[in-house]
Amino acid sequence: MIFYARRRRLMPKVSLDMPAQILEDLKLHVGDDGKFVSVADAIRTACRKMLDQLDIIDARHGRAEVIE
Repeated sequence: MIFYARRRRLMPKVSLDMPAQILEDLKLHVGDDGKFVSVADAIRTACRKMLDQLDIIDARHGRAEVIE
C-alpha cells in the first residue's frame, strides 16, 4: 500500500499484477454500456463481494467475529 506523507488518504493505492485475459474480461464490463465506471470500481466491488462470501462461510463454521 502507498501512503502519501502530505495528506492522509482514505483509500490507499494498491498495485497488483493481473493476467491480461482477466483485465480484458473486466474491461468488457466497464464504461457507459457496462456495469462499472472503472476497472478500479470493478475490482473494489469484486473484493467486497468476496469478503461478504468469506464472512458467510466463517459464520457457517462458527468462526464469525462478534462486532460490538
